[in-house]
Amino acid sequence: MDATKIFLDHRELLFSLVYNLLGTVADTEDVLQETWLAWAPRSRQGEPIANPRAYLVRVAVNAALARRVSISRRKEDYVGPWLPEPLVSPVQAGESDPAVRAESVSMALIVVLETLTPLERAVFVLHEVFGYAHTEIAPILERSPSAIRQLAHRAREHVQARRPRHRPDPALRRQVTERFLAAVTGGDLGALMAVLAPEVTLWADGGGKARAAGARPVHGRDRVAQLIIGDSRRRPVPDLGVRLVRVNGELSALLMSGGSPFAVIVLELSADGGQVCGVYAVTNPDKLARIGG
Repeated sequence: MDATKIFLDHRELLFSLVYNLLGTVADTEDVLQETWLAWAPRSRQGEPIANPRAYLVRVAVNAALARRVSISRRKEDYVGPWLPEPLVSPVQAGESDPAVRAESVSMALIVVLETLTPLERAVFVLHEVFGYAHTEIAPILERSPSAIRQLAHRAREHVQARRPRHRPDPALRRQVTERFLAAVTGGDLGALMAVLAPEVTLWADGGGKARAAGARPVHGRDRVAQLIIGDSRRRPVPDLGVRLVRVNGELSALLMSGGSPFAVIVLELSADGGQVCGVYAVTNPDKLARIGG
């Protein structure tokens, strides 16, 4: 089979896998280019590769792990909280909240994955997100199956301690999202307080290039609500428009200013789904540049 076709047949899988390891689109595209450059000549020489998928995944994962070093260096100099680059897709007219694809990893979970070691993250993503067995992961990472099991156990415990995995009812997510947006755009402090959980945390990623909430996450309902409403009153966004979109598979909001993307807002809901326990706001223009107007 043609080398280009094989690569393109696996490209969506490779993109999703690498993005979940890195959290940025540009780095993901660079890794996919490296994978292609390794694959193209190898696939045309000598004996055909028996399992192209396994080969491509191994090359892509290891290239992504190597790139983590430069990403970590960049984050040391990053201004304010770092959030992953949002993957934004439209909500289709009449769509009835389709099931989220298994490999869609929420922004909240990616933030937690950033606290794992690179190897723990790779094992977690391969096993928990993509369903690879420990014996399949071992040759990819050149570790023994027992070492992979230990990495998987540590990663799973770490993630569950920081973010128990639950997925609120889609209809309830839409309702809470719309209540949050109505309170924010209407400047209604009381309504915003009602929709926020007492322990809510706000992460605002402006990268030092756009307005954000400060150098660290903001905790607590009173502080978060007053900061959001106060900022919207002091610095109203000109020609503000709000669209419901999907961000990393979850219903979220895209804020537009003058026809250009201004912010992406992703909400994390409490276990019962009735209140917002996490607000992730991306305003860094570099991370919004690939979003269509």
